[in-house]
Amino acid sequence: MKILLPLVASAALLSGCAQGGFIDSDVERGLVGAAAGYGAAKVVNGNGDRGAIIGGLAGIFCDDAGVCSRSR
Repeated sequence: MKILLPLVASAALLSGCAQGGFIDSDVERGLVGAAAGYGAAKVVNGNGDRGAIIGGLAGIFCDDAGVCSRSR
């Protein structure tokens, strides 16, 4: 199960970036990342709460890490 944690985190991080430009703030990216992380964790029979936390944090900090750019 530990090998799937990076997969869940990366899926949530990439979905939190949302290149469509309709997600403008860190809070919105965090919510999208949390939802994606929860869903990805449930698909692989993991802990949904842990997936949501990791996905939410990944969504919030993805622009600070340089993975996604801020919409202006």
